[in-house]
Amino acid sequence: MGIQSYGLSKALALLVGAFLLGRAFTRIGYDKELAHSIALWATVWGFVGAKVYYLIANWDNFSWHLFGGSGFVWYGGLIAGSIAVIVMTRRHDLPLGRVAGAMAAPLSVAYGIGRIGCFLAGDGTYGTPTDLPWGMAFPNGVVPVDVPVHPVQLYEAAGAFLIAGILWVLGRRLRPVAVFGSYLMLSGAARLLAEMVRINPHVVLDLTEAQLIGIASIILGAALILRDTFHPAAPVSNVSAADPSSAAPSPHPVGR
Repeated sequence: MGIQSYGLSKALALLVGAFLLGRAFTRIGYDKELAHSIALWATVWGFVGAKVYYLIANWDNFSWHLFGGSGFVWYGGLIAGSIAVIVMTRRHDLPLGRVAGAMAAPLSVAYGIGRIGCFLAGDGTYGTPTDLPWGMAFPNGVVPVDVPVHPVQLYEAAGAFLIAGILWVLGRRLRPVAVFGSYLMLSGAARLLAEMVRINPHVVLDLTEAQLIGIASIILGAALILRDTFHPAAPVSNVSAADPSSAAPSPHPVGR
């Protein structure tokens, strides 16, 4: 059996995301092995949530084929993965805001890698027909299309890598909660733009479901940034998660 690009991209996204999160944890004085564990469980439950969301969205056309290796919805994965992260942080007595800030850039990089896998598989998340020079047909894709269409997966991948770079810069200037709020705002805006050239049904106010969720993400992100600006959290002691009784190095300075 050949190796499928879709599954390979998801595995690569996990490995790269876990590596980057491990480095972020080391920088703020936490155990990088715990970062790898958080990344793994967030990914596992993220896939479960993404599949459940897909099944709910396609309930009217339910068949056992929907349980196959394709058919995952990012926002379902984000919700379930976030719950897994909350559980892990509470179990290890870590400040959720600091962990979320550390995860923002690695999460965006992992998403970008995953979208490249979707492009290689031709999973049907491409856009409307186009006569632009970079329009592509996917005659052998999971969802075949014979006319050139917008390769929206590549648009989203490029946007995700750009967002990761912005978050890396912001991470040296803002507190962790504001960094994660910035991720929610930027990723929500990127999804709004991507949906403009994607074939998805409009559900309300001439907006697709993904655009509505993107707007909600922007609002939530803005609320986190405002809350962090006007009601900053008290500084947390930088104690190593691997050995809570030992003092860890001073945290990486975060400017305003």
